[in-house]
Amino acid sequence: MRVLDDFSTGRWQNLQDLLPKIEVIEGSLADSATVERAVEGVTFILHQGARPSVLRSIQDPLGTHEANASGTLNLLAAAHRVGVSRVVYASSSSVYGDTPELPKEEHMLSEPRSPYAASKLAGELYCQVFHRAYGLETVSLRYFNVFGPRQDPSSEYAAVIPRFITAMLSGHPPTIFGDGKQSRDFTYVQDVVEANLRALSAPGAPGASINIACGERHTLLHLLDLLNDIMGTSFEPIFAAARQGDVRHSQASAILARGLLGHEPKVSLREGLERTVDWFKRHG
Repeated sequence: MRVLDDFSTGRWQNLQDLLPKIEVIEGSLADSATVERAVEGVTFILHQGARPSVLRSIQDPLGTHEANASGTLNLLAAAHRVGVSRVVYASSSSVYGDTPELPKEEHMLSEPRSPYAASKLAGELYCQVFHRAYGLETVSLRYFNVFGPRQDPSSEYAAVIPRFITAMLSGHPPTIFGDGKQSRDFTYVQDVVEANLRALSAPGAPGASINIACGERHTLLHLLDLLNDIMGTSFEPIFAAARQGDVRHSQASAILARGLLGHEPKVSLREGLERTVDWFKRHG
């Protein structure tokens, strides 16, 4: 197994010691020579590389485009040249934008609200083109608010769940941007991993974009209530101004994932939160 990642994130620290069978290549998806080296001799690609964060993309749209859209194009071109069998691409629920229809179904019109969402949609379109024009099997998985152990809570762009947990474990109330009534389809990382593995071999999946989610939505206020119950605390949130580009409500239809991948989410929000809180307690 081969991993291509930008070590400036620090996410792969000590990975080679922990998993000696993985070859780690330090570099950027935007660098075609590095990508060519990474794909040589590879049969399947799970393309998770991206510059995350809606807010960061608004601040630096060109950097986000280069990493996400151009980087994906580089990877697809290299995969086609060396004869990779299939590429599974990590897309995002953000491509739907803030349209009021719920749940989000894959046939709906995309209305991205941020450069991040636009770059993820561009990656999907490139995947479809490489499947249609070159015969490269590609599958795009639209992740909905993935969470779990090892998420970095320290970045200003960090996801809401690790930020809430680490604040509460340190005795501080969490901050909610907006009124807390915005809702999300939180998806535990184990279910996302399973969906990726299924997408590598599912016969009807090439060329498709598929939601990966639980098919439920929970407000941030409810999320805080669950964490208070799990942790035995009683924190009230600090409210701050809503962030530009954030979507108000997000919920997926999981019908296509079930039909094309045979994928059913197994971990409930509460169970996933319990596992994640336990991990942060042990590694705090």
